[in-house]
Amino acid sequence: MSALRSYGPAVGKGCTPGGSWATRFISFLVMGGLLLTDLLDWDATIFVYYTEWTFLLALVYFALGTVISAYGCWLSSKNPAASENAKNSVPMKRDVEDIGTAATSITYMEDESTSAVSLQSHSAEEAILERAGFWGYLMQIIYQTCAGAIVLTDIVFWCLIVPFLSNTHLGLNALMGCIHSFNAVFIVLDTLLNNLPFPWFRIAYFVQWSCIYAIFQWIIHACGFTWWPYSFLELDTPWAPLWYFLVAVIHIPCYGIYALIFKAKNTIFPRLFPRAFVRSF
Repeated sequence: MSALRSYGPAVGKGCTPGGSWATRFISFLVMGGLLLTDLLDWDATIFVYYTEWTFLLALVYFALGTVISAYGCWLSSKNPAASENAKNSVPMKRDVEDIGTAATSITYMEDESTSAVSLQSHSAEEAILERAGFWGYLMQIIYQTCAGAIVLTDIVFWCLIVPFLSNTHLGLNALMGCIHSFNAVFIVLDTLLNNLPFPWFRIAYFVQWSCIYAIFQWIIHACGFTWWPYSFLELDTPWAPLWYFLVAVIHIPCYGIYALIFKAKNTIFPRLFPRAFVRSF
């Protein structure tokens, strides 16, 4: 999987690299504004929450995606696709033989155009792999980690914390609702437009991300932090092993839910955009 797919749109004719750049840049601005507002309303202690960790990670993804998409736009401007005007130069006559000849000519020109675009895409791919390859692959890892983590945070927030576990440390207000909604909206929108893969083995990064957060909680509590942001993470209860086991297991359906979204895109979009859709793998 090349870094070229990091900026390439899934719907080639419906969304240009510039469209991908604009979407990611707007997502970055909106999410950055929400995070800054949350930080000003409270303080840096908001980062004891897994939600804020994931939100910040998504912000990094959109920042990196904006830069890589801009680089893709620059490459596209240097290597524009072959013009389709040549197709219009083929005379279309009513005579059956002439129509057949014209159709053959059009097919030949389309093949030539496709070959030219393929060569240009291959050159762009090599350039990105050479200059931005590491960042492209890093972007993929962050994207796949964010996808599962966002599903996890939003499910826990809306289905568990809001109805049952709200407390004085959780500011349940419109801002929190936006944070736990826009993160999913923007990452799903990006999934619909991007051409990044979503393999199952990358669930390992999602699990590692959650493990890092759990270790962080253990460390700050060992250093004297007095309250737990999520009561099911408390270690001094007899149910702690069960809670931790359930939290570990829930990573599988959370990642699976996003894998279904990814699969639905690859199933539905080819029918809606049969000539424009570029399938992700």
